[in-house]
Amino acid sequence: MGPLNLALGFAGIILIVLGYRRGRRPWARYRELRAQDANVARYEAWRGGVRDGSPTGASVAMALLRRQARDAALVAGAGVVLVVLGFVLG
Repeated sequence: MGPLNLALGFAGIILIVLGYRRGRRPWARYRELRAQDANVARYEAWRGGVRDGSPTGASVAMALLRRQARDAALVAGAGVVLVVLGFVLG
């Protein structure tokens, strides 16, 4: 293994860890909000209420959290690509 392989592997591992750490909290909060939203929808359906199509604060927050988790997954994916590239070049 040459220095280029080690550098690519090390950079890839750093990106994987960084992406995981950045995406863990938004994804967990997104799942919590999604579960709450489903619970509210079930309650309103049981009560006979109709939900209008306007965005709620929770839906806006879920979109933001989903985007943050997606960006973190892209960073981790770039890390995986660097690690694989380090092995391929070796």
